[in-house]
Amino acid sequence: MRALLWHGYLLGGTGSNVYTRALAREWSRAGHDVVVFCQERHPEPYDLGGAQVVRPDIGRLLPVFVLDRYEGLEAKLLQDFTREERERYVAANAAAVREHLPADLVFTNHVLLGAPVGAAVRAPFTVKAHGSELEYSMRGNADLSAWGKESLASARAVVVGSEHIREVLEDVVGHVERVHEVPPGVDVELFRPEPRDLALRNLLGEARADPPNGGNERLPDGGNAERFERFFAADTPVVLYFGKLIRNKGVHLLLDAMRGLDARAVIVGFGDYRQELERMAPAGTLFTGPLEHRHLVHLLQLADVCVVPSIFPEAFGMVAAEAAAAGVPPLVARHSGLAEIAAGVEAEYPPELRDLASFTDDLGTKLRRLLDLPAETRRELGLAARRAVVERWSWSSVAERLLTLHLS
Repeated sequence: MRALLWHGYLLGGTGSNVYTRALAREWSRAGHDVVVFCQERHPEPYDLGGAQVVRPDIGRLLPVFVLDRYEGLEAKLLQDFTREERERYVAANAAAVREHLPADLVFTNHVLLGAPVGAAVRAPFTVKAHGSELEYSMRGNADLSAWGKESLASARAVVVGSEHIREVLEDVVGHVERVHEVPPGVDVELFRPEPRDLALRNLLGEARADPPNGGNERLPDGGNAERFERFFAADTPVVLYFGKLIRNKGVHLLLDAMRGLDARAVIVGFGDYRQELERMAPAGTLFTGPLEHRHLVHLLQLADVCVVPSIFPEAFGMVAAEAAAAGVPPLVARHSGLAEIAAGVEAEYPPELRDLASFTDDLGTKLRRLLDLPAETRRELGLAARRAVVERWSWSSVAERLLTLHLS
């Protein structure tokens, strides 16, 4: 098959970026001809399975749902775009995709602006609703909601990653036909258990290979290798968070919960809330800046628990699933798509410990109970969590399901 995969952003860091490159990789490995349309200026470090990368010329303005900095572009909230700016962006992207027709599959990310781009290509297309566009830009905005509904009407299929996002989609744009629930996937070969000593050596090697930071918040902090070496020389339990550093991710709740615990936290990510989090963090907390999968697969092996404390709805809970695949017990806020991850993990836990997969208003209590467990019991929980991921959320099966529903 020939597949055109449109994504308006980059290939590293956030959930939809990881989703895009994983699909490209799996479809390419399966023998399909894949073209990825994105704004990534440096695709070389990413394993796309041989997929071609095209960067549409959109000018300077990039519509976003959360303000971040992008090399060579001016990020502007989608809801602040004028109609003319929106139309110009859609036209530029659709023209780039049309140049690569014919194709068996046109797959676009985000209701906005993926659905308008797909409709403007004038070929059968599938849209993936990720959630961020719905919650951060479209909810409460009648104009954008109506545009999303109108654009989705011509889609061959609409994909949601969880029942929660199906409900959010209907709440924001109204009833949508041809909606299919296909959860995101996890690379269970990449995220897998690894001996601790080897993991530390590999993590230090990856950190030493990092490029100079140069003040770029999207790159790992400079000097991470030395900080990792000092941090992990101590034998104190480690609690890990990785994701965006914005208030909605609830990292401040985790830092509050750490007080009084005989444990230290590692906080991975970038965002406009980092400085505030650093001010409130307990002594001994390590901030690393953003890390890629090449770091995280090793760092996870050095953690005792991975916490996902979001206070805002999450479409799925990829961080929790990746931690579980690596054999690290995840502890997640029990709401939205995160609750679905918790339910899958709980199904593999022994009955007396099932409540340790999630929390409501008792993060500190649950975290203390997990850290008080014997190390061997935590390892057994981690392996049980991995079984849940392998059975439910491997990327190869997800990629195949997406191809099948488009062609059915």
